[in-house]
Amino acid sequence: MAKKQSARKPQYKASRWDKLDNTANLFPVIVSEDVSNVYRVSVTLKEDIDEKILQQALDRVLPYFDVFQTKLKKGMFWYYFETNNKPSPRVHQEDRYPCAYINPYINNDYQFRVTYYKKRINLEVFHVVTDGNGAIMFLRELTYQYLRYRYHELEIVEGDNLKPETSLDREDSYVKNYTHSAKKGYKTERAYIVTGEKFAAGCFGIMHGYINLPQLKEVCKSHGVTINQYLISLFIYSVYRECLKSQPCDNPISVCVPVNLRPYFDSDTLKNFFTVVSAAFKAEKESYTFDDILKEVSEGLKEQISKDNLENLFSYNVSNEKSMMIRAVPLFIKNIAMKLIYKSSARANTSTITNLGMIKMDEAYEEYIDKFHVVLSMSKGQNIKGGVCTYKDTLVFTFSSAVRETYIQKRFFRHLAEAGIEVSVETNGVYYE
Repeated sequence: MAKKQSARKPQYKASRWDKLDNTANLFPVIVSEDVSNVYRVSVTLKEDIDEKILQQALDRVLPYFDVFQTKLKKGMFWYYFETNNKPSPRVHQEDRYPCAYINPYINNDYQFRVTYYKKRINLEVFHVVTDGNGAIMFLRELTYQYLRYRYHELEIVEGDNLKPETSLDREDSYVKNYTHSAKKGYKTERAYIVTGEKFAAGCFGIMHGYINLPQLKEVCKSHGVTINQYLISLFIYSVYRECLKSQPCDNPISVCVPVNLRPYFDSDTLKNFFTVVSAAFKAEKESYTFDDILKEVSEGLKEQISKDNLENLFSYNVSNEKSMMIRAVPLFIKNIAMKLIYKSSARANTSTITNLGMIKMDEAYEEYIDKFHVVLSMSKGQNIKGGVCTYKDTLVFTFSSAVRETYIQKRFFRHLAEAGIEVSVETNGVYYE
């Protein structure tokens, strides 16, 4: 666990370079205006955001986080990070759709942005920097510092150091924990793709579902499954009912499920440290029930999410990266190969659903905080995705979608309501334009 840092950490740092972690190597290769690989974590407070104070908070917090205070550079054999001593990115009111491409040349070379809208603070991160768990760590400290500056009584009581539980670890936990003899542990079967009338380029729909957590837990307990298993199964069932119309299909409905590896390998790294498993269901006959799909999907996830299997999944990729033959290949050739691999596997999943779990805030700040959200950007072949997080007694399931039709979302939330779970829904308004 990271120790509390000095309250007077210098703004300027000696320049140093750092390797990208194994997962991060892909993102600079495939990034574009259309495929941003940017995700958003946000916190909604109980009063409107003051832009000047938010900028001050960012300027204060950023120097602690070496992983965020970097710029991406292109080497002969790999991309790499270098210390970025430019001023923090400029905080501004949100003026684009969520998760837009981050242009480093107009962002002081940083790979993240901080915006706000009314009561909400948005942290948007290019996935090359860190995963959702690392981003929540940064957002949590940014929120604490903002609230200290905004409410002086907090600053007097709390001071302005980082919380003891905040990790600043830069370890590449993939390299530390990989197994040399790992074999490829995933398939790339073509999945069912959700189609429909699309929004204009750069636009997509957001739909937040606010779900009563205690009631959801009771329903999951009655089925003998976890919350994640239930929600992913319900998404697959919603696609099956609304898109396949309960008919057989040669292509499976497949959901990419990121798994945080830190608890399995005793890691506190702020860098990316996750792997993905697949929740898949192939409709080979007519009229499957929700319980049929729940049983198959939950059992499949349970089999995959073990330390040994997760280790095998990421070790295969790390072993390739460590190969002397691959390391000696120039970057432009690696880029061509990685793009080809990405294109061949891009349609292996119908969707991605990521769950950041329970977000806990220090008790002294809770009265100022309302809720959190997670929003995923679109990627090739996946026109609808889900981001999940929980704060106190509310779980928020956020759909991001490139298609105008909302049949899947409506089926999903209706099923929860019919199961006796309180649900309220909010959108970004584009569905009504």
